[in-house]
Amino acid sequence: MSIRLFCHAVFCLLLLTCPLRAAEPVQLGTRLELFVDDFLIEKMNGDVSHHLHRPEPKEVVLVTDEPWEGNTCAYYTIFRDGDLYRMYYRGSHHQEETKKAGHPEVTCYAESKDGVHWIKPNLGLFEFDGSKENNIVWDGIGTHNFVAFKDTNPDCPKEAKYKGMARGRPRGKRGLYIYQSADAINWNLMRDEPVITKGKFDSQNLAFWDDHANIYREYHRTFVNGKRAIMTGTSKDYVTWTEPVLLKYPETPAEHLYTNAVLPYPRTPHILIGFPTRYLPNERQRVEPIFMASRDGVTFRRWLEPVIPESAPQDRRGNRSNYMGWGLVELPDRPDHYSVYATEAYYTGPDSRLRRFEYRKDGFVSIRAGDDGGELITKPFVLNEMAERLKVNFKTNDGGTVRVGLETADGKPIAGYEINNCVPLSGDHIQRNVAWKNGSDLNSLEGKTVRLRFQLKKADLYSLQLQPWLP
Repeated sequence: MSIRLFCHAVFCLLLLTCPLRAAEPVQLGTRLELFVDDFLIEKMNGDVSHHLHRPEPKEVVLVTDEPWEGNTCAYYTIFRDGDLYRMYYRGSHHQEETKKAGHPEVTCYAESKDGVHWIKPNLGLFEFDGSKENNIVWDGIGTHNFVAFKDTNPDCPKEAKYKGMARGRPRGKRGLYIYQSADAINWNLMRDEPVITKGKFDSQNLAFWDDHANIYREYHRTFVNGKRAIMTGTSKDYVTWTEPVLLKYPETPAEHLYTNAVLPYPRTPHILIGFPTRYLPNERQRVEPIFMASRDGVTFRRWLEPVIPESAPQDRRGNRSNYMGWGLVELPDRPDHYSVYATEAYYTGPDSRLRRFEYRKDGFVSIRAGDDGGELITKPFVLNEMAERLKVNFKTNDGGTVRVGLETADGKPIAGYEINNCVPLSGDHIQRNVAWKNGSDLNSLEGKTVRLRFQLKKADLYSLQLQPWLP
């Protein structure tokens, strides 16, 4: 017998005599889970697959028509701050006839009560063309790509309630500088030296406090083998940062990624989402936002289809005319949706514009079932004492249904919770109870390891959550 055959025989004997360890149940608890990756999915059968959704185009919310703004305004940051929405962006203009900047770059500020109608307040802080009557909020190191955020770190001092990050290169000291403000309007540098120096930084670099991981995260641009790429680092104090590492995208091609727009998803902050801008140098230097998601901040599931194509709806075909802004906000009269914002008419002028787009909540990626239908089976998980009912976010088309069954970890139906006993779900619901003929209470299964079997037909399943009964 050859050595190769002998080794194969020994391997087969070990398989027969050594019991296989079952995979550990996933940790689900009562947190909301989205289907933006395969974290919860054991397998899918039939006419079901992941489906990437695009946000619906809405109205133009900002036109950069002031003398200190122009046709190359960019790197928009939008966040909600109580009853106020804040926006920061670069004011800049490109003169087509001279191929040069029309004026020095400045950082501008706008605010809104509803996320749709924005005003440019007269801040009176910095002079432009002999007057301080403007909405310029910063005119110092970092105006090319100043990005601000509200710090939710519970230990944050009040004078640094708002923080910023931007590229600077004064006197050859190139890197990312950090800023602070007590009121989101009056800013000053936190350090005279850059705190991050590894990277290229000519993009919308950003940072935020991650409430789930209890750290600051930053994401910035670099180059790898001639392609634009994204790096990330972490910090406990916003001043001292870890050595940045490249983001990973398993089983996806290397592509130019310009911005990143990474943030924790508000409804389930253990998941980070991002809208990096793919740069297409061979297509008129066109750009388009795509979607990605991560559970550790480094390895992302990246989708290849654009979420805002060049046709949505106008003036996105030109050079760098389709950037996603950084921000995901809920508007007062749209409780089941989130708004994002993207640029258009870059370079073409005489101004540029920012347009709002809208997602349904959890509506980035769904498990979509076609006319023939199919099944999704989750990985096993333990039902804890708080998991008293199952809610799902779904939408069905005419004749479509969603059914759910509970099974043991090895696939045996649990009495009373079989799929055939499930009350069929239909319609369009952000949050709907799953019920069986014996009711919807899961208390009798506390502590058991179970899995879910979904039967889907003409339906989109966006998310699920186990919840306690509320008084």
